[in-house]
Amino acid sequence: MRASRVFVTNRESKHRLPLFLPVYQPHRQHGLLESWVDGPRVDGCIVNSYFLYKQRDLREQVLEQGLHSYLGFDGLVTTDSGAFQGFTRKLYLDNRDIVRFQDRIGSDILAPLDLVTPPGDSRSTAEAKLTATEKRIRQALGLVERGILAGVTQGGRYMDLRHRSVRTLRDMGVRYLALGSLVPFFNRNHDMGFVGAVARDAREVIGPDVPMHLYGAGDPCELPFLVACGVNIFDSASYGHFARDGWYMTPYGAIRDPGPLKAGEYRCGCPACAEDPTSFPEGEDLFLHNLWTICATMEEINARLDADTLDAYLAEILEVHGRWFPNSALERSWRELVG
Repeated sequence: MRASRVFVTNRESKHRLPLFLPVYQPHRQHGLLESWVDGPRVDGCIVNSYFLYKQRDLREQVLEQGLHSYLGFDGLVTTDSGAFQGFTRKLYLDNRDIVRFQDRIGSDILAPLDLVTPPGDSRSTAEAKLTATEKRIRQALGLVERGILAGVTQGGRYMDLRHRSVRTLRDMGVRYLALGSLVPFFNRNHDMGFVGAVARDAREVIGPDVPMHLYGAGDPCELPFLVACGVNIFDSASYGHFARDGWYMTPYGAIRDPGPLKAGEYRCGCPACAEDPTSFPEGEDLFLHNLWTICATMEEINARLDADTLDAYLAEILEVHGRWFPNSALERSWRELVG
């Protein structure tokens, strides 16, 4: 099922899909939101509203200025509720309060305080978290006045619970679907099996017109396959996490050895690599290279969708990725997924 290619916010701003939303980092505001004069554009970002809310002075500043003015950015701004932080600590936060806050500051897409469900949760725990999340989404739908609420799916490792979650959200009339708690699954050696199955099933249930956002997806070699499964919005801080560990992103997988660059198998066009495309940039330049690579990959995906050649692009990635990473699960899991 082909997903919609345009998303229109309640502010009437229009955004081409698929779209990548980098996680906003205050100390990298220029690099994130203006990034470069030429090249792929950053058309949106995601901001953790909990971090804005928990500091009283900052909370009042954002409430007074509005979120877009505070960021100095007029693109699509999505906010997270702090749900991930709530998985590891006590937030002392109420669903109603954080939803109202996101709406008041002018978030385009806001999130309920859903309950993160890792793969290790038992079925009874996953079902209880799903039921609680659905209750919070119903509550939030009655509170939102300006933005669009993300209907966040849960269900852990149980496909039937995942399916139920999407069906329930569809019946609630959500206008934006977000697939939650899937990061641990696509960190497993590029195994696309479970995540791909969840995404394809969700797209079938929700239909082609509702934007479908996969929280935490940001590896450029996986994004085209996720788009083929029906996802059309992504967010991640992967460009920073990879750079901190010395990983250089490419459309075919992240590398720490510049061998493929020196062999001429890949040549990056970003400003950070302009002087010497055969070696890795360092420090802040590696952060920007990685962000450039993700955004350039999204540009390529959109071009391939326009030309109806996405399948050829997937085959190209599988061929190169397989040579560079012979032990990767990407090709095997993708072939099993699509039959």
